[in-house]
Amino acid sequence: MKKLHNLTFILGGASSGKSAYAEGLVISTGRPKTYIATAQAFDAEMEAKIAAHIIQRGPGWTTADAPLDPASVLRRQGSGDIALLDCVTLWLTNVLLADRDTSAACDDLLAALAVCPCPVVVVSNEVGMGIVPDNALSRRFRNAQGQINRRLAAQADTVVAVMAGLPLALKGDLP
Repeated sequence: MKKLHNLTFILGGASSGKSAYAEGLVISTGRPKTYIATAQAFDAEMEAKIAAHIIQRGPGWTTADAPLDPASVLRRQGSGDIALLDCVTLWLTNVLLADRDTSAACDDLLAALAVCPCPVVVVSNEVGMGIVPDNALSRRFRNAQGQINRRLAAQADTVVAVMAGLPLALKGDLP
């Protein structure tokens, strides 16, 4: 059984394999697993994507739907558990679209991660490698996502980038 640090941060592009990699890490610990889900199904395509993720994860997970407040779920975890927050990108989108204070929400998430008694694996998209978005909301999102990713990386014990399904350690050793 694998032992993970308190905070492992996994990031990569869309459909890069980061969620599957993160799920494998969590499963390898043998601990009771909580999946903190941030996605919301507003259409059939997203419903299908969520269903596929559930099948990919396999049995034995407790799912906590937290599209706006994953921090509260993190604060309820037990020390013998392990949590997977998937993903920060969808959560941040939800916060922006709900017209909430993104700075306060990010501060709350980072504070909850700092006191969570169990290991946590956090998944996020790297969004800063593309073109500059053409509208104000997209630029605001890209900037907020870059900022939360930097803050998560600074707080994490381990940071792994996943590209084409292959993990690359950016900070610490590959778990």
